[in-house]
Amino acid sequence: MIEPENKSISIAKQCSLIGLERSSYYYHPLGISQEDIMIMNEIDKIHTRIPFYGYPRMTVELKRLGYEYNRKKIARLMQVMDIQAIYPKRNLSKRNQENMIYPYLLRNMKITKNNLVWSSDITYIPMYQGFAYLTAVIDWFSRYILGWAISNTLDVYFCMEALEKALRNGKPEIFNTDQGSQFTSKEFTGAVLRNKIKMSMDSRGRALDNIFIERFWRSLKYENIYLNDYSDMYQLYKGLEKYFNFYNTERPHQALNYRTPAEIYLENR
Repeated sequence: MIEPENKSISIAKQCSLIGLERSSYYYHPLGISQEDIMIMNEIDKIHTRIPFYGYPRMTVELKRLGYEYNRKKIARLMQVMDIQAIYPKRNLSKRNQENMIYPYLLRNMKITKNNLVWSSDITYIPMYQGFAYLTAVIDWFSRYILGWAISNTLDVYFCMEALEKALRNGKPEIFNTDQGSQFTSKEFTGAVLRNKIKMSMDSRGRALDNIFIERFWRSLKYENIYLNDYSDMYQLYKGLEKYFNFYNTERPHQALNYRTPAEIYLENR
């Protein structure tokens, strides 16, 4: 944990040791009240459990839990969280209309080896008095998490950071994402294509096209995030670092015949 009174190592130095921006340590979401954060954390739990609820049903579900808020407010908070119901619908994606959209290449594809398909996504992470965004890159065959990063904003740079970390392990034949503005940006697609990797993107509104990362988010939240009240970005970073190591090297997967992602990925690179 960062120690504000540690005179031998400054807060800036402590943050830099883990690659965390100093501004993230002090971060408090602008324009978001503590009440809003409480509601957003409830929305996240509902969305993780029932990902096909849009804001109308989300509003109803919250009322059942005793939260009386109108649809407009719930829709606004879901937009801040960058979450939406999982089903095809018009005008869903927040992509930049000037950016190129690539076709979905994975329909009916059999995943038979490591580094055939990687994918990435972004998820909302609740904290005690705030929130953050997490992105990760996963190998579809082994379920191995190849790179990840956290941020307090939905910019492209933390997605680029996770991609760069992943590419230190090798590279896939196909890289799949949704149509969000981070992944359709010229910076992100350019980095993928420069490495001679085919770009694939989910159909609009179909997060289940990226099912393996969606399943991972669910495991992460139930096994770590909801069990811990991370108070700041540093604690979140260290907690995630520990969980990713556990997930990759210790947690057996039924789909992998109860072997770990690391066992599958590292022996078949």
